[in-house]
Amino acid sequence: MNTAPNFQDADGFYERLLDAHQGLSREQSELLNARLVLLLANQIGNAQVLADCVAAARDTLE
Repeated sequence: MNTAPNFQDADGFYERLLDAHQGLSREQSELLNARLVLLLANQIGNAQVLADCVAAARDTLE
């Protein structure tokens, strides 16, 4: 799992992400996030990398 910054345009991505949520209800926004996670997970594809990412994200909440 790569935890080093790897964005070509982090600010541009963040702006597009915020724009995608404009005008959505909370429920629609959560659905957008869930769909985005699944699309990105599909792009990664590697089960171990995905498991490591889930664990790392969860660990930051504790």
